[in-house]
Amino acid sequence: MDIRRHYAFGTVKQAGNTSIVCQNPNKSAPKGIWLGYESPLQYTAPLFMTQLTLVSLACLLIMYALRPMRQPSIVPQVLSGILLGPSILGQFEFFQQTFFPRRSLMIFETIAGFGVVIFLFGVGVEMETKRMFRPTRTAAALGIFVIVGSCSFMIPLSILLTRFVQMDPSLKITLPFIAASQCTSAFPSVCPFLKDRKIINTDPGRIAISVSLFSEVLGMTLAILNYSFQPLLQNRVGHPFLNSIGGLLCVLSFIFVLVFAIRPIIVRLLIRLPQGKPVGESCVMCFFIFFLVCGLFTEAIGQHFAVGALSAGIVIPPGPPLGATIIKRLEYPIAMFSYPTFLAASGLKTNIFFIQPRTLLVVSIVVAFAALCKVVIVMVMGRFMAINITDSVIIGLMLNAKGPTELILFNLWKDIKVLNDEEFAVAVAVCVVGVMVVQTPLIWLLLKSVSQRTPFKRRTIQHLKRDMELRILVAIQDQEIVPSIVNILEASNASNESPIAVIALILVELVGQAAPILIAHQSSHRNLHVDTSSSTQIINALRQYEFSNESNVTVQPYTAVSHPDIMHDDICRLAVDQNATVLILPFHKRWAIDGSIGTVNRAVQHMNCKVMEKAPCTVAILVDRGILTGSLTIINNQSMYNVAMIYIGGTDDAEALCYGARMARHNNVNLTVLRFLLFGNDNARERRFDNDIIEAARYANIGNQHFKYHEHVVRDGEGFVAS
Repeated sequence: MDIRRHYAFGTVKQAGNTSIVCQNPNKSAPKGIWLGYESPLQYTAPLFMTQLTLVSLACLLIMYALRPMRQPSIVPQVLSGILLGPSILGQFEFFQQTFFPRRSLMIFETIAGFGVVIFLFGVGVEMETKRMFRPTRTAAALGIFVIVGSCSFMIPLSILLTRFVQMDPSLKITLPFIAASQCTSAFPSVCPFLKDRKIINTDPGRIAISVSLFSEVLGMTLAILNYSFQPLLQNRVGHPFLNSIGGLLCVLSFIFVLVFAIRPIIVRLLIRLPQGKPVGESCVMCFFIFFLVCGLFTEAIGQHFAVGALSAGIVIPPGPPLGATIIKRLEYPIAMFSYPTFLAASGLKTNIFFIQPRTLLVVSIVVAFAALCKVVIVMVMGRFMAINITDSVIIGLMLNAKGPTELILFNLWKDIKVLNDEEFAVAVAVCVVGVMVVQTPLIWLLLKSVSQRTPFKRRTIQHLKRDMELRILVAIQDQEIVPSIVNILEASNASNESPIAVIALILVELVGQAAPILIAHQSSHRNLHVDTSSSTQIINALRQYEFSNESNVTVQPYTAVSHPDIMHDDICRLAVDQNATVLILPFHKRWAIDGSIGTVNRAVQHMNCKVMEKAPCTVAILVDRGILTGSLTIINNQSMYNVAMIYIGGTDDAEALCYGARMARHNNVNLTVLRFLLFGNDNARERRFDNDIIEAARYANIGNQHFKYHEHVVRDGEGFVAS
């Protein structure tokens, strides 16, 4: 029978709870206006592009509207789907039939599902296996107690609610499932939220990442066991017990092959790769095919595709060269296409008009108690782990972050009829959007209050006693600036009376790895998956400087692997912890050999501005023009090193003069101070302050032939330049 005699293409017939769509598979792309006009939206490709355009525009508008509320990207992305779906604009039949007809939803959801597979693979690549399977005691204890404690409280609470609160029969069945979904702290949900809000490198953020990494191991284990024993739990015909055991053995064999066969091969190939050489395109393509095969295989053996995608990503070593290359290839498609499409697709299936007030109230109670339970558990455990109350609350709120893991679970339960349309809508609206809308401002307010209450006394060279240790923190971006840094450190005149402690912070951009790390270069850093070849050369140069000054200089090197946008937090935090007096930053411009500006690093410029806003000590920016003049070291050099100090007035110039006066006590350094006085400036208070600073510097260098002082009176800026 020809179906075309009974149904027109694109029509929808309702058969009970099932919608039958008659669709022409040949209508993928229109023929154009010259071959007969027909609406492009009747064809698959133009319709899908239109849907993506509408979703993107709606997301941008909602994101802009919610900017004052500091909401993460997941909220506007889900809300964009709700806006375009049956909850709001989908109520208008013309809009729904034109832009989101039922015949197009399968294609949209299929592409969205494939997008979340790519997202999970990228998350798996960024996971650090060491922190997952060998966590710290704090991470392991918090991870276990959060999951076990939450489940022990929430599941009985949900069962009690089903018995003593009047609700729909279907909700009585699904409420324990919703309660169980709130007990986990999934890494694919926590990590994107912390990166989105740029709080991943805070102290609570680092702990939350470690806890979520370990919790992901427990969550994946429970998911594998749940899927393996589905035949037994559903009491299927045949041999359900043998089928369950067979499914479990298959997935265990799959993991065994990945860990003990595939991963060693990958590591061996990376060892043979020449240092500094990027991974080839063919190799990257092979790994893309590899993760697709893993997802297909896990679906074939009865597991969810998320298990295969995550497992395929986890076996790939994070960071450069392979992990960083894969993440760079996937970063833009994930952030701008696949991940938002999946979130919007979940919103499109949400109809808030299905939600009954009693259902909303019951689910809200469960979700609120689950969030509170995690916070209380972290607070109680924090008392035994030297975590203060405020940080414990912040960590607990961070572990409540919702994201793709919960949405994947809700979509799966909707497909297998565990959740009906009303329960799915309330789960998305309350469990994901509601939690994120409420907790994100709370986290921001708590972090802001902690930073405002953190006491530190701004340290300056002016207030440093002459016989005290000068602690200098130098931020090093690459090897080219090291000779100039060594020159500055040597000119700072380390002595027995006033030694120098150098805290060297090597800055490395975080690529292909999820969590930022701060490495103190001791014997333990060798076990980390960080490319420290350039760091080793920088450290050796600083150790040589330390060796040449014997006991007058100590060097403590660190490496900060972090995102450029939040690198300033690592610098300022280390300056506070190490009681630094001076903080030396690299300049954002580099000069070419002909004297012109070669490169401008906007990330370094942004970092310097943020550091100057938050620094607890004196900040100096090193402008290195060694490529033009030569960066010859003054260590063991008989020639003199000439330093000029231009003094106009103010606290910044006073600080620079105190630093220069210290340099003048070095045997190979000549300091010339040029003070410019503005004619007619009778501000007695400022003039008195500047005079006191100048006199103190000159008095400290009485009889020192390396210290020279000159004054010039100028009338305006032109006179200053001419002088």
